[in-house]
Amino acid sequence: MKYILTFFLAGVSALPAFSQSDSTTADKKKTTFTIGATYTNNANYYGQKAAESMPYLAASAALRFRSGIYFTAAGYRLLNDSGTFASASSAGAGIVFNLGKKLTADLGYSHTFYPSHSPFLQAANPDNASASLKYEYWMSTALDVDYNFGRQQDVFVTIGTEKLISLGSIFKGKDIVTLTPSIAVTGGTQRFYQTYVTEKLLRDSILGVPLPDIGGIAGMENGSAASTTKFNLLSYNLRVPLAYNRAHYMLEAACQLSLLGPRAETGAGKLNSFLDFSFYYQF
Repeated sequence: MKYILTFFLAGVSALPAFSQSDSTTADKKKTTFTIGATYTNNANYYGQKAAESMPYLAASAALRFRSGIYFTAAGYRLLNDSGTFASASSAGAGIVFNLGKKLTADLGYSHTFYPSHSPFLQAANPDNASASLKYEYWMSTALDVDYNFGRQQDVFVTIGTEKLISLGSIFKGKDIVTLTPSIAVTGGTQRFYQTYVTEKLLRDSILGVPLPDIGGIAGMENGSAASTTKFNLLSYNLRVPLAYNRAHYMLEAACQLSLLGPRAETGAGKLNSFLDFSFYYQF
């Protein structure tokens, strides 16, 4: 999945492998342990975002064995959250394996722990089971299927393609600067939104935020119910990450633009933007 990351929360199933050359496959043959830190200007859920701004800091770790089995963990802190120390935390496991010379599969599961009345869009579905196929040629194309469940149940399908572009070395082959633009389209159900609206109204009432009129509340809670169970196109996504790679670490800045589909409950036709700054270190 995870070029959309969809909120990160969906998973750090494959943190980057670093290299001093163009090849990013060299480290796949050994056990690796990767830690990371990320700042994001807004939480991203398949190109969608919550009604309020949600910038956050995240710390992540991934242990990947030569067999392809991996374990992940992450913690998230909303910068506008004055409550608990951790706004969310997650743990997961999975396996990556080859189906052919250029075709790989990834099966994973993760659970995210949310506090009560969490403002995250996806808080209704803390469990994620995922499967993906990735075909590598002069580009990389992937098909990802996510089943997110908990208080609600939603299915998301993402198809996307990306191209790793080498921009050369700054220090005579000891590093590499890369640009990896990607495009992706995501479709899915939106049952999570019904719970999000209910929780937001409750959270706003606790915080003393003025509520919309009764008709508005009915429209928010009931008007969306008819379409949230249907599978609809949710977002068109363009992501452009610029990365500086050394043998053991990577610095990355990424910008994502997401145009929401005509039936996206979080804002049909809206253009969302996300900006990430990340650091990863691999042992």
